[in-house]
Amino acid sequence: MELIFLGTSSAIPTNHRNHSAVALKAFGELMLFDCGEGTQRQMVRIRLSPMKVKRIFLTHLHGDHFLGLPGMIQSLAFRGREKPLFIYGPEGTERIVESIKNLGYFALSFPIITQELQEGLVLEEEGYRINCCPTHHSVLNLAYAVEEKKSPRFLRDKALELGLTPGPDFGKLQSGVPVKVGDRIIEPHQVQGKERRGRKIVYSGDTRACEEMVHFASGADVLIHESTFDGSQEDKALTTGHSTSRSAARVARDAKVAKLILTHLSTRYHDTDVMQKEAEEIFPEVLVAEDLMIVEVKRRAD
Repeated sequence: MELIFLGTSSAIPTNHRNHSAVALKAFGELMLFDCGEGTQRQMVRIRLSPMKVKRIFLTHLHGDHFLGLPGMIQSLAFRGREKPLFIYGPEGTERIVESIKNLGYFALSFPIITQELQEGLVLEEEGYRINCCPTHHSVLNLAYAVEEKKSPRFLRDKALELGLTPGPDFGKLQSGVPVKVGDRIIEPHQVQGKERRGRKIVYSGDTRACEEMVHFASGADVLIHESTFDGSQEDKALTTGHSTSRSAARVARDAKVAKLILTHLSTRYHDTDVMQKEAEEIFPEVLVAEDLMIVEVKRRAD
């Protein structure tokens, strides 16, 4: 499970920071969270193929978070993509996608399936689920949580005690299928250990620090939280619906996450040491994101 930071700037790109976009490689998929202008070029730079992107999740409809979509969609069509592209986002996403389909001259070679979201479960697959939560910005913004499903450990010794022998019956029970031993039915829960917690990644999008984010990010392995300003700009952050490094760190601390990554940095900050230091005073496990930075999300010990 890897996070690739394709763009870490707020509002305006710089020589060193592109518009917002984070890629997640996990569960045999490549997902994008936001797709700011220039995202596909960033992907080329780090050797990620846009053709492999299955799902794109938009946090909100400010241009620095979605204006990479038109170019990416037309490039995918030019390369002959046939597989569907799923795009999720807040109210207004369908209108944006329909506009993109009619922008300029190109032949769309693949279906685009759009889903507008409000709150709660976005999708549930065999190995993971994704939820969203509205936060506090100047327009509707959705934070996303990706949660890995992890099966309870199979208790081999317990299975042997119940009269099972290694082989197909073990496989059935591990797959959740009961098996018959003599005149008894052995249920999967009889040979399973305690529930195990999978990895959890939360991406805030643009938001003021708020209690909704604390609850939504609770226990996350990684919280990617916007940090547009340093602590001296607290009033401006509140007025514009953004966070400071200090307020983001307070969310991480209160949510008891394992790691905080700050992103969406204002172009005023050529040196981000002040943001790093301010956050560390409140929450020690913090990184300031850089473009093309890769973070591996490791499993915690059971």
